Amino acid sequence: MQNALKDIFDPMFEAMLQGEMNSHLGYSNNERGEKETVNRRNGYTKKTLKTTVGDVPIEVPRDREGTFEPVVVPKRKRDVSAIQDKVLSMYAKGMSQRDIAEMIEDIYGFEISHETISEITDSVLEQLEEWQNRPLKKFYTFLFVDCLYVTIRKDYETKNYAIYVILGYDVDGQKDILGLWLSESESKHQWMQIFDEIKSRGVEDVLFISMDGVSGLEEGAKAIFPNVTVQRYHPYYRRVLRT
Repeated sequence: MQNALKDIFDPMFEAMLQGEMNSHLGYSNNERGEKETVNRRNGYTKKTLKTTVGDVPIEVPRDREGTFEPVVVPKRKRDVSAIQDKVLSMYAKGMSQRDIAEMIEDIYGFEISHETISEITDSVLEQLEEWQNRPLKKFYTFLFVDCLYVTIRKDYETKNYAIYVILGYDVDGQKDILGLWLSESESKHQWMQIFDEIKSRGVEDVLFISMDGVSGLEEGAKAIFPNVTVQRYHPYYRRVLRT
C-alpha cells in the first residue's frame, strides 16, 4: 500500500509547482497568444522528495531568467513528510473545490497571494479530475481496502477524517490505487456508491476483496459485484482470514 501511495504523490506536487509557475509568469503552460513578459518556461529540474513512504522523484519547472523560487518544495529542501497527508487528502472524493482551496492555503500559509492560491488550485483540480476519472481495468483479482486518518480543514473546521484507499492487483500482479474516498460515516449505501463508481470506470468483475471489518463494505461490494469473495485480515498481522 505504501509503495502504491508513493506513486501518486509526484503528480500532485508537480501540479502545485505548475500553478506556482503559472502565477510567476502570468500565463498558463498551454496558453497561446502574446505574453506580458519575455520570461518563458525553460524545461525542468529533477528532484527527489523524501516522504514517510519512501523517496518520490519529481520534475520542478524552470524559467529562462532563473527567477522562479518554488514555495511548496523550496530549493535545497527535500523532506515533505510534514505536509504529505494534506497533499494525499486532496485526492479523496468528497473534498469540494472550496475544501481543496482551503487545503492548499493551509499548506502554503501566508507565503503567497490569493491570486497564486487560485492558480495552484486550478492546476490541482485539473490533475485531480484526470486522476479520479481515469478508466480502470476490466478485471482485478484482488482489491485491498485500508483506511488512513488525516487532519483536514473542511468547511472552516479542522478535525480528523477517515480516508479509505482501494488498492487493486490485476491478473499480472500490477498494483494500482483505484481511488481515495473521504468518509464521515460507514454504511452499505456509501460503499455501494463507491463500488458503483468503480464499475462505471470500467471494472467488470473482482475476484477477492480484503478488508478489516469495515461496516457496510461487504454488503455494498456484493450489491455491485455479486460473485466477489470478501476476506477479512487481522489489523495487526495483516493476515487474511476467510469470512
